[in-house]
Amino acid sequence: MPPPRQGWTWRQVTPLVGFLVVYAICVTTLVLTDFVYFTRPAYFALMIVSVWVWWMHLAGFSGLSKGRALAALWTRLTLIGLFVMMLADPMSVKKSNDLAVVYALDVSDSIGQQASDQAVSYITKTVTLKPDLDEAGLVVFGREAAVELPPRTAFLFEAINTRLAKDGSNIQKALALSAAILPEDKKGRIVLISDGTETDGDYASALKELKARGITVDVLPVEYEYNNEVWLEKLELPKSVKKGETYEAHVVLNALSAGEGEMVLLENGNEIHRQPVNYQTGKNKFSMPIYLRQAGYYEYTAQILPKEGKDTWENNNKAINFVYLQGESKTLLVTNPGGDGRDYQKLQEILMKAGRSVDTVNGYEFPRDSMSLIPYDAIVFVNVPSEVFDVAQMTAVRDSVYNLGTGFLMVGGQNSFGAGGYNKTPVEEALPVTMDITQKKVMPKGALAIILHTCEFAEGNTYGKEIAKEAIRVLSARDEVGILVYDYQGAEKWLFNLTPAGDYEKLVPLINGAQIGDMPSFASTMEMGYQSLSANDAAVKHMIVISDGDPQPPTPQLIQKFVDAKISISMVAVFPHGGADISIMQSISSATGGRYYFPQDPQQLPGIFIKEAKTLKRNLIQNKTFVPQQSDPSAILKGIGTLPQLKGYVLTTPKPRSMVVLKAPEEDQIDPILATWKFGLGTSAAFTSDLSPNWAASWMDWDQNEAFVKQMMIDISRVNKASALDIQAYAVGSQGFINVEDHNTDGAFLEVQATAAGPSERSEKVILKQVGPRRYQGTFPLWGQGRYQVIVAGLGDNRIENGLSGFVLPYSPEYLRFKSNPIALKRIAMETGGRILTGKETGKEIFGGDRKMTLSLKPVFDWMLVLLAILVPIDVGIRRIQLDFNRVMDIFRRKKKGDNESTATMGALLKTKERVKTERDETTKPISPLLMRKKSGESKSGPPEKSIVTNKLTEKPTEPAPGDEGPVNTTSHLLKRKRKRDDENPEK
Repeated sequence: MPPPRQGWTWRQVTPLVGFLVVYAICVTTLVLTDFVYFTRPAYFALMIVSVWVWWMHLAGFSGLSKGRALAALWTRLTLIGLFVMMLADPMSVKKSNDLAVVYALDVSDSIGQQASDQAVSYITKTVTLKPDLDEAGLVVFGREAAVELPPRTAFLFEAINTRLAKDGSNIQKALALSAAILPEDKKGRIVLISDGTETDGDYASALKELKARGITVDVLPVEYEYNNEVWLEKLELPKSVKKGETYEAHVVLNALSAGEGEMVLLENGNEIHRQPVNYQTGKNKFSMPIYLRQAGYYEYTAQILPKEGKDTWENNNKAINFVYLQGESKTLLVTNPGGDGRDYQKLQEILMKAGRSVDTVNGYEFPRDSMSLIPYDAIVFVNVPSEVFDVAQMTAVRDSVYNLGTGFLMVGGQNSFGAGGYNKTPVEEALPVTMDITQKKVMPKGALAIILHTCEFAEGNTYGKEIAKEAIRVLSARDEVGILVYDYQGAEKWLFNLTPAGDYEKLVPLINGAQIGDMPSFASTMEMGYQSLSANDAAVKHMIVISDGDPQPPTPQLIQKFVDAKISISMVAVFPHGGADISIMQSISSATGGRYYFPQDPQQLPGIFIKEAKTLKRNLIQNKTFVPQQSDPSAILKGIGTLPQLKGYVLTTPKPRSMVVLKAPEEDQIDPILATWKFGLGTSAAFTSDLSPNWAASWMDWDQNEAFVKQMMIDISRVNKASALDIQAYAVGSQGFINVEDHNTDGAFLEVQATAAGPSERSEKVILKQVGPRRYQGTFPLWGQGRYQVIVAGLGDNRIENGLSGFVLPYSPEYLRFKSNPIALKRIAMETGGRILTGKETGKEIFGGDRKMTLSLKPVFDWMLVLLAILVPIDVGIRRIQLDFNRVMDIFRRKKKGDNESTATMGALLKTKERVKTERDETTKPISPLLMRKKSGESKSGPPEKSIVTNKLTEKPTEPAPGDEGPVNTTSHLLKRKRKRDDENPEK
C-alpha cells in the first residue's frame, strides 16, 4: 500500500463510502424484493478489497482529470462488487402460486381391475375442473413405477398405455418418481391412489424427502377385505430319491375359511394324480404319491381347485418344486426349426455311436430356465438363428454353463455366430469368441436406417423402441445405424443419424426417450434416410420401415433413387387401420429388393427386425476352400492326423482368455475355426465351420471324424462330482432361505457363501452364517415370481466344495394380500401434511387448499459474467482513451455555408504539401551517371561537372572522384580536416 501523493482528507473518502452505501442498498433491495437470492452470502466479506482499490486510486499517478479519475474509481469498484456478487452464487427468484398435482395410481393386481377403472374416472373428473395455469400429471405403479403423463397444463389422457408388472406394489418408487417430475417453480402435491399394501421397497424412506421439499401427499384409499381365500404355501418333495421307487409329495394348504375342492398333481406338465379334499380354516397338509421311473429332471406342480365362491385369487392356487434324479450322460441337440436336417444328422449319429443319450429339439422347444437343463451334460447348437430364441432361453444357456457346469458347443453355418444375430446376447457371453470383428482384416461395413412410425396398438411405441434396440444389438460394431421419427412437435427428424452400432450403450437412452408421432407422409423421412445412406461408404445399405400404412406414399422418383443407389427397403405393416392400402408398402419393398411383413402378433416384431438387421451381416461368411491349421495344443486333437479341407466358416474374434485349437490359414490375423474356454463352472466351444455336407463334405467321409467329435464333446461336457454339501433352498413369504449341511466330518469348518440368481437376470450375494455344527444358514429378499437358482461355495482346510439348489416361486406375495392397509396410507398423509380423500372430491377441492407463494431459483451467473465482460473494456477506456468532445460534436453538427470552400482550401493545401514532398524525395534519390551527365549539361567530349550526391538513408556525402572538388559545406569541410589529421598521426 504505497503512501499517497499528498496528505489526504476525510472528504476524499466520500467516493468510497458513497459507493459502498449504494452497493449495499442495491444488494439489500435485490434480496428483500425476492428478485435475487444469494446462496453463499459470506463472500460479500470480500468487499473489503474495495478499500485497497480506493487507496490505490488515492496514491496513484494517473494524471487524469478529477472527473475521469472519479469515473475510473467507480468503474473499478463496480467491477469488484460485481465479481463478489458472482462469488456469492446469485439465483434469480421466480414467484408463483400455481399448483402442480401428480396422481400416483396403483395398478397392481391387488386392487383389481374394477377399482383401477374407478380410479381412472376419478382422475379424469377432478382434472377437468382444475385452474388453467395449474399442471397435472400421472404416474402408474406396480412392481415398478413409470410416468404415464408428465405434469402439463393440458391433461391429455384417454387410457393407461404403460406396461408394468402388476404382481407387486412399490409405493416408495411411486412417491419418489412423482416427486421427481414435479416442477420446481410450482408448489407440488401428490394424490396417491392405492390400497396401502407394499410388496417391494419401503415407503417410509421416501417421506423424509417429501417433507424436506414441502410436497404434500393426499391419499385416496382403495379398501377391500377378502373372506374366502385358499392358497398353497409350498410343495415338499423328498431330498434324495432312487429310480424305480415310490415317494410322497406333501402339499401345505392355507385357507381363510373352510371349504372343499380337488387337489391335482402335475409331473413335467402332465397330470399324474387327482383327489378330492376338504380343508379347514388355517393350515392343512395333504400327501400324494409320486413314482420316479427313470433318471432326469422332474418338475411337480400342485394345484387346488376350490368350489366356486370359496376363492378370490387363482394366482396363488399352485405350488411348484422339482427333483433331479441323476443318470447317464445326456446331450441336448438344438436345431433350426426351418432348417435342413442334413445340418445335424451326421453329428447326431456320431454322438449316439459314442454312447451318449441324445435329445433333439428345435429352437422353439428349448427350455426357458436353466434348472430344466440340469440333466444335460452338454448343449449343442447346430446352425440355429438367434431369432428363434427369446431372452429367457438364451439366458438359460448362459446360466447353465456358468452355474451348472454344463458344456456348450455352437456349430457354425449361415445362421450361427454373428451371421445368426448372436451379437450382444447372453449366448455370446458364454462363447469363447465374440461376434465383433476387431482383427486387422477390414470388413465391408453395412448401414441401416430405421423409420419408426407410431404403432397404434397397446404399448405400441414402447414395443417399437424395444424392437429397434434388438435390431441394433445384432449389428457388428463397425456397422452404422440411424433412426428416423416424426416427433410430437410435428417435424421429421433423425433421432440419431448413422452412428456405429458399437455405441449401442449411448444409443439406448436416445431410443428410450424418443417421442414417436403419427407421420403424415413417408416422403420426408425416406428422403432424409436416402441422403444419409447414399452418402455413406458402406458396402451394404438397407432401410426398415415399421408403420400402420396410413402415411402418404413416397414419389416414384424417390423410389427410383433407392433402386439406383442399391438401397433395399423392407416394410413392416403393423395393424393397418382406416382403410390403409398396404399394397403400397408391398410395392415399395418389392421395387427396392427388400421384404414385406404383415405380422398378426406384435410378439413377432423383434424376430422380424433381427432378421432384417442380419441382412448387413452376410459379409461375415467366408466361402472359400482351406485346410484348418492347429494353433494351441489341445486334447481334442489327440491322435488326430492330417485334417481334411473345409469350404467355409463364419468370421469371429477369439476372446482374450480363449484357446484357439484350429484356425484358418491367415498370416496377418487369427480366424478361429475351433476355440474353447472356461466360463464359470463350465466349458464352451465354438466350431465356426459346420459339420454337414455344406462346408464339411470332406469331413463326412473322414475316418477320424468320429474321434474328433467324441474328443471335443468329452473336453467340454460336465463332469459330475459328488459334493459333501447338502443344500436346501425354499421361500417363505417375501424371503428366500438357504440351509447348508456339511457332511464331510474330516475337514475343518467352511466359509460358505452363495449366489441366488432369479427373475429379471438379477442376482444376490448371500453370506451364510454358521448356526450349528457344520450347519449354515442365510436369507435374501425375493424380487418376483419365477425360478431361483442357488449356487453355494464353501472354502476351508484346502477344501473347495460346491453345490446347487433352487426353488420356484409360483406367485408373488402380491397375491397374499387379502386386506387393504389404511394405516400405512394415513401415516403417509399425516407425515407429509396431506389429506385423506373420500373419492367424492371435485377438481376445486383437489387443486384447492394451500396456495402459498412458492419461490423457484435459477442461476444468473452467465448474465453477470456478460456484465463483467462489458465493464472491463469500459474501465480500460476511461483510463487510457482521451476524447476530444469538440471534435465529437463536430461530427454531429450540420454543415454551414462556406464548408465547401473550406474543404476546397484544405484540399489545395494538401496537394501543395504532397508536391513539395515529392520534389524533395527526387533530390535525395541516388542518381545514375547518365542522368547526372544530363543534369549537369555534359557534352559527349567534355568532362562532367563536379558534384556531391547525398544518401538519404545514411546522410553521408558521396565524394567526388579524385581530383574533383565538390561544393564546399560545413560537413564536408570537417570530414576533410579529420582525414587529414588521421593521415598525419596514424598511430593515434
